[in-house]
Amino acid sequence: MNRTIAYIGLGSNLGDRRRFIDSALKMLCQTPDTELVAATEPVETSPLGDANQPPYLNAVAELKTNLSAENLHKRLIEIEDALGRQRGEKWAPRTIDLDLLLFESSIINTDTLIVPHPQMHLRSFVLNGLCRLNPNLLHPVLNETVGVLASRLNNCDFVASANKPQLICLAGNIGAGKTTLARKLADILSCRLILEAYDTNPFLPQVYAGNRDLALNSQLYFLTSRIEQLNPATLDKGRPAVADYVFDKELIYANLLLSKEQLALYLKIHSRLSPVVAAPVLVIYLADSPQQCLQRIHSRNRPYEQQIQLDFLQAIDAGYKKLAAGWKLSPLITLTDFDCLSQKTVDRLADKLKYYLHPQQTYESRKNN
Repeated sequence: MNRTIAYIGLGSNLGDRRRFIDSALKMLCQTPDTELVAATEPVETSPLGDANQPPYLNAVAELKTNLSAENLHKRLIEIEDALGRQRGEKWAPRTIDLDLLLFESSIINTDTLIVPHPQMHLRSFVLNGLCRLNPNLLHPVLNETVGVLASRLNNCDFVASANKPQLICLAGNIGAGKTTLARKLADILSCRLILEAYDTNPFLPQVYAGNRDLALNSQLYFLTSRIEQLNPATLDKGRPAVADYVFDKELIYANLLLSKEQLALYLKIHSRLSPVVAAPVLVIYLADSPQQCLQRIHSRNRPYEQQIQLDFLQAIDAGYKKLAAGWKLSPLITLTDFDCLSQKTVDRLADKLKYYLHPQQTYESRKNN
C-alpha cells in the first residue's frame, strides 16, 4: 500500500523551544504507520497577531503515513496535549503547535480540519520550509508551487484580518493595463473601484508636454487625491476594494519629474500626509516591457500621453522593479505579459486573489490557531 506524503508545520515559543520541537518530531517518529522522512532546521520568527510575546522557533516536517488525514490530525493534537499545549485565546503563546499543512493533493473542509492550511500561503516561515524540502510542491487549491507562493512574500509573514480594508492595489508602468484589469476585478469581486485621478488633474497634460514648472503642482494634486481615496475612514473594514494604482508609486514619479528644490518640498509634505493611507492587503504588479507599454499608449491615443518617450517609461520601469524588490507591506503578485483583455485569464486570477482577502472565500480554518 502506497503511503501518503504529508507536511507538518511545527512551532514553539514557550520554554525550551528546541526541545519541544525535537520531542514532537520524536513522537511523530513513534506514530504507528507513519515515517518521518525529513525535517527542516528550526528558524526563529516573530509572533503573529501579538508582538508582546516571545519569538517562535518554526520547522516543517515531511511524513509518509497510512493514516487518514483526520487520524493524523488527531495524532497531532495528542502530541500537542502531551507536550503541555494550553488551548484558549487565539494567538496565545504555546509550548508546541502542530499544523497539518498538506496531505498530498487532498482538499479537506470539515468542522475540525481544513487542508491545505488556509493561511500557509501568507507565511514565509512555512513556505520557505516547504521549499527546502520540495520547492515543486503544488498547492492544490491555488494551483501554484510553494516556490511561487513564497516569492510573493519577500520573506515576510502576513495575517488576513477583517479589521482593515481589503485593499487590492495594482502597480505597473503607464500603459501596462492597470485600469483595465482593475475594472474587471472590481466587477468580478463586486467591490469598490478606485481610479487614479488622471483625467481631472489640470496640470498633467502640460507636464507631459515638457512644462516641468508645473510638475510639483501635478504631484501634489495626485498626492492629495490619493490620500482622500485611500483614507481608511472612507474604506469599509473587511470589504474588498480595487485601486488601479499603488500609493507608493508617488515617489517614483516625484523623483523623475521634480527639480531638487521641488522634491525637497514635496517630500516634506508627503512625509506628513502619507501615514494616513490604508496599506494594501495585496499588490498585483503588471510587469511589461516599456516598448510594449509605449505601443499601447500610442494605440489608445490619449492626447496628453502622446509626448511620452521611451526613456521616461524605462525610468518608471526601473522604479517599479526597485519598489517590487523591496516590497514588504503585503503579498505582491508579479504578472508578466498578462492579458488583461482575456476574461478567462482574469477570472482565474480573481479566483486566486480571494484567498489573500479576509474572510477567505472558499476555505477557512476552524482549527484553533
